[in-house]
Amino acid sequence: MHFAPDAEDALEFAVALANTVAGASRSGVDELASPAQLTALLTQHRYSGRFDRDEAELADVRETRGRIRTIWALGRDDAAEAVNAMLAEAHALPRLVRHDDFDWHLHATDLSAPLAERIRVEVALALVDVIRTAETGRLRRCGADDCDGLLLDLSRNGSKRFCSIRCGNRMNMVAFRRRASTEPP
Repeated sequence: MHFAPDAEDALEFAVALANTVAGASRSGVDELASPAQLTALLTQHRYSGRFDRDEAELADVRETRGRIRTIWALGRDDAAEAVNAMLAEAHALPRLVRHDDFDWHLHATDLSAPLAERIRVEVALALVDVIRTAETGRLRRCGADDCDGLLLDLSRNGSKRFCSIRCGNRMNMVAFRRRASTEPP
């Protein structure tokens, strides 16, 4: 399944942001504990626009992270309501823009809007595509027993089960050991 490139970018950013929580992060701790960590995440995902780089902005983005994690678990109708709420709160006005080295894509807030608001709106616009195409099943939680990670399944057959190769390998090893312990010598 493929969405518009800017929608995929926003969805991949949403997963990266959501997976900074302690139960989903590689380190096992909250990886969004400081403005510097937020700056690193934004740089990695090539975010543009206003950045305050302060504790208030970090708190707002962390609240947005929680909203994204909640939406990931919602059914299609409830997700549509949550997306509509995020767009309405921001008085979003979608328009096509081209900047830096990005081709035409959607923005619905001004680049001077607060970062958390811009994140919510960009993710909401991407989720509009997911909801309209009835592909909310591609937004899932990681299949690993000990992981709270989220995943975006862009595979052709929709079979992705784990948020990372690390989780997949770990669960495959658990299954192998379980089989090996029950097989006769």
